[in-house]
Amino acid sequence: MPIHLAPISRRHFLSRTFTAGAALTLAPQLFAAGRKTDPNYWALFSDIHLAADTSFKARGVCMADHFKAVADEFLAMPKRPAGLFINGDCAFDTGEKGDYAAVVNALAPIRADDVPIHLTLGNHDNRERFWDAFEEEKAARRPVEDRQMGLVQTPKANWYILDSLEKTKAVPGLLGEAQLNWLAQALDANSKKPALVMIHHDPGKDAKSSLKDTEALFEIIRPRKQVKAYIYGHTHTWKMEKDPSGIHLINLPPVAYVFQPGWPSGWVQAHLEKNQINLELRCIDQKHPSHGETAALKWRA
Repeated sequence: MPIHLAPISRRHFLSRTFTAGAALTLAPQLFAAGRKTDPNYWALFSDIHLAADTSFKARGVCMADHFKAVADEFLAMPKRPAGLFINGDCAFDTGEKGDYAAVVNALAPIRADDVPIHLTLGNHDNRERFWDAFEEEKAARRPVEDRQMGLVQTPKANWYILDSLEKTKAVPGLLGEAQLNWLAQALDANSKKPALVMIHHDPGKDAKSSLKDTEALFEIIRPRKQVKAYIYGHTHTWKMEKDPSGIHLINLPPVAYVFQPGWPSGWVQAHLEKNQINLELRCIDQKHPSHGETAALKWRA
């Protein structure tokens, strides 16, 4: 399955924090009192682009500051999600060892709040250095041994996590035959529950920047009616579209920087119901006109 970071105890987190000279700044609202876990609520992050130097800026944005802003809001919400997905581009540019050390540190407060975390890979990640940073998970069994992918089963939907990293810092992505074969088999074995497919790369037609085997992927997911949504990042854009077959195409915003002025950065709350998914955009700039935007996406029949 994808990297699954189990929760760590708050005592261990606090001990580690203070031993490290308070390198992890605690927000005043950290660990909102009385939070109960909602099994149908999921938090969606993408394109966090954390750098080893936590003061480093790209496109005028300090990525560590942006991540801390979304993490603080996430931890202050009245309900705790069943889990957090981070959909690729965890590292800043070329997936360096120090970048992943920064990711480990940044995730510690969330893990200390008893939230499981699932991470996927994007084109700015390095698979081997990523696995090295999470030693307790490095040996995890995966359906395709050399890919960061798998199945997360939940009460109202199954999440199919695929690895589209073809080559670090090369823009386009590729799933490959082994992952596609596994996806088809896994969907057929779990046909009675809605399926949500999560991939870092977008399903565009541009082979220079998008998912190269988009057509092969859709040949698998279109006829399997349990597939309800394809959730992706990569383009640093917040938008929702629909494939002609009725599959929702959900483009997550970046936590880090945007590519065009005025686009929103932030994260998405996802609430699963029997026949739909409800989304809410949480912008880092809470004065942004899209902050709090909601959408109720009904499943195709």
